[in-house]
Amino acid sequence: MDVLRDEMRVDGGILNAYFLYKQRELRDRFDQGLTLREYVGLGEGLLVTDSGAFQGFVRKLFLSNKTIVAFQESIGTDVSSPLDLVTPPGDKRRVAEDKLNATNKRIRAALPLVEQSTLAGVQQGGRFLDLRRRSTEELAAMNVRYLAIGSLVPFFNRNHDVSFVGPVLRDARRIIGPDVPIHVYGAGDPVEIPFFVALGADIFDSSSFGHYARKRAYMTPYGAVDRVDELAAGEYRCPCRVCRDLRDVADWEDLLGDERRLAEHNVWTICETIRRVRTALAQDRLEAMLADIVETHTRWFPNSALGPTWEALHDV
Repeated sequence: MDVLRDEMRVDGGILNAYFLYKQRELRDRFDQGLTLREYVGLGEGLLVTDSGAFQGFVRKLFLSNKTIVAFQESIGTDVSSPLDLVTPPGDKRRVAEDKLNATNKRIRAALPLVEQSTLAGVQQGGRFLDLRRRSTEELAAMNVRYLAIGSLVPFFNRNHDVSFVGPVLRDARRIIGPDVPIHVYGAGDPVEIPFFVALGADIFDSSSFGHYARKRAYMTPYGAVDRVDELAAGEYRCPCRVCRDLRDVADWEDLLGDERRLAEHNVWTICETIRRVRTALAQDRLEAMLADIVETHTRWFPNSALGPTWEALHDV
C-alpha cells in the first residue's frame, strides 16, 4: 500500500466484497469494528466495493444480493455494488433482457439498504444498444447517484474498437446527466482510458496490470507490447522506478520475465495515464492527447480498429 500511495500516488481503490465476506476471520474483525478504510490503509480517497458479480458469472456464490449489499454498507465502503448479472457480448437478446430486468430488480431491492454508502446502479444490456439505453433510463428513474457500466470492456478489447462503446457511454452520460459519476467496470488499459473519458466516463478499475504482466505484456500509453526488440529500440521511455535504469536487450528481457516488477510498471502506467488525462482536461488539451495516441498507436499497431472507429465516431 505504501508504494501505491507514495510512489504511484493512488488516491482510491476497489476491493471485492465477496472475497472479504467469505473469509470468516476477517468478517469477524469487521463485525468487531474494523472498517474498510482501516483494513486498506488508505486515509483518504474513494473506496469502492464490488459485489462478486463476476465470480457469480463463473460459479454459484451461495450469497444473496441483500446480504452482500448489507455487508458492504456495514464495513464502511463509499460505493457499494449490487449483485448484478454479467452480460457478455455473446448473450442473445432474450438472455440480455432477462439479466437487465433481474439486475434492476436487485438494485431496487438494495437501495433501501444503504444509508452511509452510495449504491452503484449497474447498467447491463449486453450488445444491444437499446437495452443499454433502457437500463440507464430505469436507473435514472430510481435516482441512482453513481452509474457503473457493466460488461462493456470486452467490446473494446476486440482490437480497440470504439464503435459500440462510444454510443453506450455517450447515451449513458446524456441520460444520467452531468453530475452523476460514470464508472466503467474493468477498464484499465492505458490506451482506452483517455477515450472513455472523452466519451463521458469518470472512474475506472481493473486488474489488467496483473493479467498483462502474466502474459509478458508491457503497458504503454499507446498500447501494450511484448517484444524485447520493440522495447529496446527506445521510442518510448518510461520514467517509473522499474524502468528508468533499463539500458539494453538483456535488461528488458529480465523485466518481461519478472511478473512482479512488470505488474508494478503496468500499474504505474495506468496511474500516470490518469494524471495525464486530468492535466489535459484542466488545460483543454484532451483532443490533442487523443490525436497523439491515435497517431502513435496506429503506427505501432497498423491493424488496430482504434483510429478508424474513433474517427467515424468523432464525425457523428
